[in-house]
Amino acid sequence: MAKLEVTLVRSLIGRPQDQRATVQALGLTKTHTTVQHDDTPAIRGMINKVIHLVKVVES
Repeated sequence: MAKLEVTLVRSLIGRPQDQRATVQALGLTKTHTTVQHDDTPAIRGMINKVIHLVKVVES
């Protein structure tokens, strides 16, 4: 199964609560932190919701 590296590149200041919760559910806390997830439809949906805040690299 493919892995995704998700990095938070934009701040959450001034963002709606649902976007903050999605970023927290992905495991990202501070800007420029990176986490790895399996490439599943649920993770892809979460990433699509906050794609303007994160950078995604397939590995």
